[in-house]
Amino acid sequence: MTTVIENNQKNDRLEVGTPLLEVKDLHVEFHTRDGVAKAVNGVNYSVAAGETLAVLGESGSGKSVTAQTIMGILDMPPGKVTQGEILYRGQDMLKMSNEERRRIRGQKIAMIFQDALSALNPVLSVGYQLGEMFRVHQGASKKEAKEKAIELMDRVRIPAARQRVNDYPHQFSGGMRQRIMIAMALSLQPDLIIADEPTTALDVTVQAQVMDLLAELQAEYNMGLILITHDLGVVADVADKIAVMYAGRIVETAPVHELYANPAHPYTKGLLRSIPRLDQKGQELYAIKGLPPNLLKVPAGCAFNPRCDVATDLCRTEIPALHHVTDKDGKELTGRRSACHLWKETLHG
Repeated sequence: MTTVIENNQKNDRLEVGTPLLEVKDLHVEFHTRDGVAKAVNGVNYSVAAGETLAVLGESGSGKSVTAQTIMGILDMPPGKVTQGEILYRGQDMLKMSNEERRRIRGQKIAMIFQDALSALNPVLSVGYQLGEMFRVHQGASKKEAKEKAIELMDRVRIPAARQRVNDYPHQFSGGMRQRIMIAMALSLQPDLIIADEPTTALDVTVQAQVMDLLAELQAEYNMGLILITHDLGVVADVADKIAVMYAGRIVETAPVHELYANPAHPYTKGLLRSIPRLDQKGQELYAIKGLPPNLLKVPAGCAFNPRCDVATDLCRTEIPALHHVTDKDGKELTGRRSACHLWKETLHG
């Protein structure tokens, strides 16, 4: 079968490794009755064509706000971008008109939302919702759009797609709904997909199937992928590099295997220790003490210091820069940075 993707081959696809999206010094704040919450505070990261970046952190760390700002779907007000750049193929999207952003959204950068049931319209069939992408963006007829919707459903391995194209979202399981969301994001063959907690509320087996499908499609079509999650176990076999966020800041970046083997920030170390392991059967699960900070009242110094077991007086007074990380001989480690005053002790013990 000739798929939708094959019918719409692009000639402007970037080579693997070419910078596709760059977020530079992004600041986003929310004005509330109680004060100003700095949800994103100087975030920097990039993703290249064919590359997977996993953005990790607890709820409230600023992961989804950053993604919504990239997509241009952040509610403003109360949200406000106060500083920074979001460069897509070298062009700052924050300086584009609404019409220019609209042409990029969906066609060039697509998003898979966290809750598939809420993201899909309950009173419209999934085939109609998938076909809408082609009707609106490509001027397809209803019949053409339906056929393309069936092809997409087949592509993401929804059984009996032709028989189920007229079914409604509530008639599908959680895993199947998430596959429909992936199909919708994939429909216009974007350069970049942002997946915001795509495996939330799915059982472990379905999680693995969804992640495998995302990885397969991303590799096949050389798309960039930003995977937002709080679960390090989900991204171990999928991501190329990881950015760890805490209280609106990037606190560590590293290639995925290096971060798992030897983290350079106490927060990352705590997240890794929190992953359940088979060799710890019967033991008490580890949890990072305390709660993430109130963004209206972020602690002085390093925001993580009230929860950190190794915090010093310096950590309580001075915000750490995102240091370049080196090995024991002082050689800089490629792609590794840590926002911790004690990164050497954390990394090298």
